[in-house]
Parts: sequence; structure tokens; C-alpha cells
Amino acid sequence: MNETMVCVVGNVATRPVYRETVSGPSARFRIAVTARYWDREKNSWADGHTNFFTVWANRQLATNAAASLSVGEPVIVQGRLKVRTETREGQPDWMSADIDAVSVGHDLARGTTAFRRTPRAELNPASDRSEPAWETDPAPSPPADGATTDVDSDETAQLRPEAAMVT
Repeated sequence: MNETMVCVVGNVATRPVYRETVSGPSARFRIAVTARYWDREKNSWADGHTNFFTVWANRQLATNAAASLSVGEPVIVQGRLKVRTETREGQPDWMSADIDAVSVGHDLARGTTAFRRTPRAELNPASDRSEPAWETDPAPSPPADGATTDVDSDETAQLRPEAAMVT
């Protein structure tokens, strides 16, 4: 089946609304996408037209989006474009552009964020899929030629930047 897949970059325009439905969690929010262009007369960037899309998320994506997104945050949304046309109260056709989201995330070109994996119920409790302890550095292995090296812990700390939350 041919579907129109889109990827939009914009800002969260409304607070995500979370609902528990018969088919599982669902969330929706609006995203504002504003075109920017170089105005030669003013010699500066200018804002163009703003498009608004309603983003629909389902299941775990809905839960995570509702817990992670706030109004004004820069996001990237990928999903299926759905354009609806309706007649409301005798008025001419009313149109709405919705995106059935496949993926939603913060735009890291405009800020930082800290990722936290959501706990998931294991189907097979016997399998151990625990994450390694990334916070602790393994003991350095000695060089192959037998020489010793001293590594200053401050230098090591400078190599790993701290993640910050987008506020």
C-alpha cells in the first residue's frame, strides 16, 4: 500500500493529551512548522508561513511522548500524513493535516536531552537482557609492549560530556 510518509521539524504547539483507549494508550499534540528564509532586503532571516499538524501517537510511543514533550520544545516527527476534509455547520470544507507518528524525538540540532529507556516486561523472564554498566569505566588493559601508562582521571572525565535536560 502506498502511504505518504513525512518527516517534519518544528516546535510542540500544545501539551500532549494522553488517553487510555480499548486498543491501548493514545496521545495527540500539535506541532508548528515555520518556514525560514533569507530576506535580502533586510539582510537577515525571516519567518515564513506556519503550518500546524496534529500528531497522533499510539502504544508505547504515546506513553513516552506524553511523558517527554512540553510546549515550545523542538521536535522531529516522522509518520504517515493523513489529510481530512469535512463540512462543519454548513461552512465550506474544513481541512486538517494529521500525522500518524512512527517516531518522535527532540531536535538535537537545537538543544540537548537525556535519554532514559523505559522498563519493559520481558516475555521470557529466563533471558537476561540487562544493559552493561556504562557509568563505570573498565580497568584499562596494559599496553602490548609491557610499558606502563598513567591516565589522569580528570582527562578521562573531559572526554565524556555530561548530558543535559532540555527545559
